[in-house]
Amino acid sequence: MDYGKFKYERDIRQKEARKKQARVEVKEVKMRPKIDRHDYETKKGLAVRFLNKSARVKVTIMFRGREMAHTELGRKLLDRLADDLQELATVDAYPKLDGRNMVMVLAPVKRPAHRSQDGDEDGSDAQEEPGAAPPEAAGEA
Repeated sequence: MDYGKFKYERDIRQKEARKKQARVEVKEVKMRPKIDRHDYETKKGLAVRFLNKSARVKVTIMFRGREMAHTELGRKLLDRLADDLQELATVDAYPKLDGRNMVMVLAPVKRPAHRSQDGDEDGSDAQEEPGAAPPEAAGEA
């Protein structure tokens, strides 16, 4: 085998591997510890939208000045968000204080892909049965 053919086949294999590779997208939602109820709901809605698009969500709580003395407020806020999004996401990286920011990463739950596989199996069976009945009825008539 010559070297040119080897390089060509290697490039084809690498191209196929890149096609099958899934890109992990990370979206960020930033909040402050003294966030109002409506603002929290808005930020939660953004996180829900990102999770539904199969992107990971990095939630950042930014502390300023004296807020650093009360980091437990940020922790409570992140725990509340994790509880609210329990059906859509799992906590990938637990809340961690990083300088003046507290960061948590949420990953989408794998359930939606599982449902589509089950739906395909059920859908194909349902399509075969009605499709089989009319030709028999036509043959009898």
